[in-house]
Amino acid sequence: MIVAGVGSRRDTEADELERVIRMALDMFRVPAERLEAIATESQKATAPAFLEAAQRLSVKLIACTLEDLDRVAGQVLTPSKLVLETKGVPSIAEASALVAAGRNARLLGTRVATAGATCAIAIGEGR
Repeated sequence: MIVAGVGSRRDTEADELERVIRMALDMFRVPAERLEAIATESQKATAPAFLEAAQRLSVKLIACTLEDLDRVAGQVLTPSKLVLETKGVPSIAEASALVAAGRNARLLGTRVATAGATCAIAIGEGR
């Protein structure tokens, strides 16, 4: 299972979410057709921009609880001080990708970022 974990600033539009996801897929040479899901922290997962981005990419949207994200904290490659201060976990993008990719999940590399969003790609055996 290939998952794009995405974090964003408040009010980030679907265009920017889609752009950062495509940047990450390109960086790791993963065809967009192989992407199976977008994952993010559960509060963000209800935002219209995330729903629209998932629809545009024809993938499911997976909501990850802060407890889920905390469980994979030791596997995160690029922790964020801001996310740690505001959410209590070291990552949204990388951790969400790992959680949603499921068993034996691994990141393909560090997250990529735009001005308003971050994205990490993980591969795993699914939940």
